[in-house]
Amino acid sequence: MHIAVLPEGRAPHLEEAVRDGGATVGSLADADAVVWSDPRDAEGLAEVLRQRPELPWVQLPFAGVDAFLDVLDHERLWTCGKGVYAEPVAEMALALALACCRDLQRYARATSWGSDHGRNLVGARVTVLGGGEITASLLRMLGPLGGDVTVVTRHPRPLDGADRVVGSDQLLTTCARTDVLVLALALTPETEGIVDATVLDSLPDHAVLVNVARGAHVDTDALVDALREERLGGAGLDVTDPEPLPDDHPLWTLPGVLVTPHTANTQAMGRPLLAARVRDNVRRRIAGEELLGPVDVDLGY
Repeated sequence: MHIAVLPEGRAPHLEEAVRDGGATVGSLADADAVVWSDPRDAEGLAEVLRQRPELPWVQLPFAGVDAFLDVLDHERLWTCGKGVYAEPVAEMALALALACCRDLQRYARATSWGSDHGRNLVGARVTVLGGGEITASLLRMLGPLGGDVTVVTRHPRPLDGADRVVGSDQLLTTCARTDVLVLALALTPETEGIVDATVLDSLPDHAVLVNVARGAHVDTDALVDALREERLGGAGLDVTDPEPLPDDHPLWTLPGVLVTPHTANTQAMGRPLLAARVRDNVRRRIAGEELLGPVDVDLGY
């Protein structure tokens, strides 16, 4: 089996993973599949598929495939990094939740000894939007804290560590009794802007928002207004809209806000994880087994 790792020369760790999986690294002309390593160059991949429209399998690098929605088709099998980065991203969600609850972002900016403030994450009411692998990892991490955890997802099903799993139609009523709202869902046309002014207004004024999914899930202007008017306790944002966040954006300086530059999964963390996924999928493809991280083209994740 010959696999092209593209764009050429940019991902030697993935080339090694292909070989470790039992295939050879070849050119596009003789490839049986493509491992695409650039998470943002959808047009580059579209050009590859114009050259080789019969390619039966494409492996994408990230868990989220929103950048490739216009490229996805039903003509081939698509797989992605779904589940690969769950642990580090869930860890960041937990870190941001703890920091925001304990008001560490305000303390970190202080230049003199001040008054005490903050809330416990222990025993808190946590709502997680999204029912995927990141949520599964986060539920396990939240378990020892003894809180009350609700998962809101499009297709409710029992999840280990969740006190309840409800449908998207119950988002507002769930937010009304939420101390920490965590976003860990895929970005699709249906979920873009899902956290708007109405959702933010439904949260208690002490609640904090944690976003480790995509910035476009949140109406940024509505978030800024809620924070300025103290209708929200704080926000921990690893992703923003726009991204990168401009240097003069108010989110950098608003009290109670902690912004990290989309580093829930750094390159150093992600490379070995994605390489392991590519190796496993190459081995599975050769063996005729089901591949990991299949993309549902219709749902867009």
